Amino acid sequence: MSFQAEYKKKFDDLNTAVHIDYRTQLKRDANGGNTVLFVYPPHEENLYINMAGNLYPDACFIDVSRLFVDYIESLGWDDFEDFYRAYESTPDQVFKNDDETSLFKSIIEKIQTADSRGKMSFVIRTGVLHGTGIVNQHIMDDSRILSLKQPLVFLYPAKIEKKGLLFLNFKPASKYRCKLVA
Repeated sequence: MSFQAEYKKKFDDLNTAVHIDYRTQLKRDANGGNTVLFVYPPHEENLYINMAGNLYPDACFIDVSRLFVDYIESLGWDDFEDFYRAYESTPDQVFKNDDETSLFKSIIEKIQTADSRGKMSFVIRTGVLHGTGIVNQHIMDDSRILSLKQPLVFLYPAKIEKKGLLFLNFKPASKYRCKLVA
């Protein structure tokens, strides 16, 4: 299949998955979840983000790389460095802790805010999550995400092989609680 045909098919499949008439089917396909995992080759990320922006101009695009930088800046570089070194072997304690300003909470809050405004969220630049202890599954399984009115879409740089889904083409990833569009 040519690149253009593949591109069109993926976005047509996404349109179907998030359409209001198919929300019940989305929940069934996603094992009770409310998320679409939109998979594309990592080296084509900018193309897919730009096309999604053109096709969904009213959606909220949540740039996780920006939230990551904001999180570090909120702590201050020196404090972040000390915090990270203290918990280097358990990065989830740094990025997904009970603190009100954790990266994980920031992501969830941005998604909730968009949903409260009636906007569908696209989570982009998810590659930055590698090494943070946060995986897509944590976000998809969160009760606040499961109860969203609008579906959540992860633009997800990965490839699919016989052994399963590989985030960033190398890290095994879960497709539970989501509908896979690839």
